[in-house]
Amino acid sequence: MFAEHGYHDTSMNQVAEAAGVTKPVLYQHFSSKKALYRELLFDVSTTLVASIAAATQGARSPREQVHAGLHTYFRFVTENRAAFTVLFGGGTRRDGEFADAARRVEEAIAEAISALIDVPGLAEDDRRILAHGIVGLTEGTSRHWVANGFEPPADELATRVAELAWAGLRGVTAG
Repeated sequence: MFAEHGYHDTSMNQVAEAAGVTKPVLYQHFSSKKALYRELLFDVSTTLVASIAAATQGARSPREQVHAGLHTYFRFVTENRAAFTVLFGGGTRRDGEFADAARRVEEAIAEAISALIDVPGLAEDDRRILAHGIVGLTEGTSRHWVANGFEPPADELATRVAELAWAGLRGVTAG
C-alpha cells in the first residue's frame, strides 16, 4: 500500500485491509503509522544490505564482487519492486526522518563498496566518495529501469552497470 499510494496517502485502514487484519491488530504491533513505516524501512534496508554483503563475500576477486553485488541489487529490485519503491521512492525522501533512513541504507551500501575498492595509496575518504558514486549510478539506473518496465532483464542490466563501474574503477589512481 505504501509503495502504491505513498506514505501520506496510505491509511492504516488500507494497510490493515491489505494485510488481512483489523486496524486494532496493527496498533497492537505498531504504535503509529510512522512506527510501522520506520519498521518497514528498517526491514527492507536490512534485507537489501545483507543480501549484497553475502553476495560480495562469496566472490573470488574484486571484479566478481562488483558483478555479484550489482546482480544481487538488481534482482532485489525486480523481485521486490514495492520494497524498492518504499525505500528509494520520492515519498520517503520528502520526510526528514524517512529520508535519513534511506541515506543510512545508501551509506551502508557505500561503506561495503568502499571496503572493496582496492587502489594502492587511495585514501579512505576517496574510496568512500567513489563508493557513493557507484551507489548513485546504480540507484539512478534502477529508477529509470523500473519506470521503463524492467527492460533489459536484471542480469543483463547488472552486467552492463558492473562493467561500467569496473571500467571506471580500473582507471582510478591515488593522487
